[in-house]
Amino acid sequence: MADLPSDQAPTASLLAPPDYGNPLLSDVVPAAALSLGAGGVLDDTAALRAQRLGFDREVRTAIVVLIDGLGEQLLSRDSGYTPFFRSLAGQRRTVSTGFPSTTANSLSSFATGRLPGAHGVVGYRLLDPAKDAVFNQLTWDLDVDPVTWVPDATLFERLETADVDVVSLGEAKFAGRGLNRASLRGGRFRASKTLEERCAQALAEVRAPGTRLVYLYWGGLDKTGHVHGSNSAQWTEELERIDLALSRLAQDLPHDAAMIVTADHGMVDIDHDTRLDLVDAPELKAGLRHLGGEPRALHLYAQPGAAGDVAAAWTETLGDRALVLPQAEAVRRDYFGPVDPRVIGRIGDVVVICTDGFAVVDSETESASALALIGHHGATTARELEIPLLVV
Repeated sequence: MADLPSDQAPTASLLAPPDYGNPLLSDVVPAAALSLGAGGVLDDTAALRAQRLGFDREVRTAIVVLIDGLGEQLLSRDSGYTPFFRSLAGQRRTVSTGFPSTTANSLSSFATGRLPGAHGVVGYRLLDPAKDAVFNQLTWDLDVDPVTWVPDATLFERLETADVDVVSLGEAKFAGRGLNRASLRGGRFRASKTLEERCAQALAEVRAPGTRLVYLYWGGLDKTGHVHGSNSAQWTEELERIDLALSRLAQDLPHDAAMIVTADHGMVDIDHDTRLDLVDAPELKAGLRHLGGEPRALHLYAQPGAAGDVAAAWTETLGDRALVLPQAEAVRRDYFGPVDPRVIGRIGDVVVICTDGFAVVDSETESASALALIGHHGATTARELEIPLLVV
């Protein structure tokens, strides 16, 4: 790695890329596939990585629960409120999500088994080079074909070819659209509103005959953290409710079923007074064609020939509050894992990764509700990257 300027070196050490050699969120579904006797859908590398997670018990059905926003450090901090999770200490380990530590990227890694640079959902808001427009990877607010955007077969699709019945449990609004059709396509979808309803659906599915993978997604903790902060009483109350609901589900599991609980990222709280609003720093918009990513992990898409000036301006203004990297440097340092050529144009000409306690917003373009958020994620601090993995 090339030496950084002295004022950037401490920042770089705090915001190192994820260690993609360690156990990852993208290994979880492959490990479940091995337990279901469907390891034939995996290539040799994925199978070897999955074996390292240690799911050595063969089962007929498996539930993979993904709790949005349940960072390992947050769970450890509040373990006194989670008797069920605490009881699984012997079956619990820490794994990592990828960069950026955000839902669209993490769910894509989870459901494809690929690293960000391979599946291509490398942020919250990304540029479609063909349309020269930035669009939201969760709400899918641009006419982009999801199957073209993430063209490789998902793990759910591959498991279906091995006669594994795959069912996803989530909110009705996500069925067959946007990210669900891009990265999580395959299998059946069952809609529900509450966590209790979703757990009841999961239990019915694992009790039914056949080999089955059940994917249960719950986003309530993440929403609570964004609005009230991950240090709030509301966040702890939601965590307690999740712990109780999953405890009841685990108690009723049939003997030939397993339940795996994980997350997509952690969270940090950002004081509004420590954010930088681009309205107050107009020099940072000079040479900028599009702004993508999110407040803690930004993709800066520059005007032709202006990338160097954009990087210099952001470096000077942000100082040690963020790591500012040209696209080629971010790719070279392996922030996204190996990058497929079709994905390069989606990555910003400049990538900005914020340190703990800092974020960049733009009150000129963002909604009042987005500007009001307290909890954030996306960067590479341990609090955002580390997630738990618990096995029942």
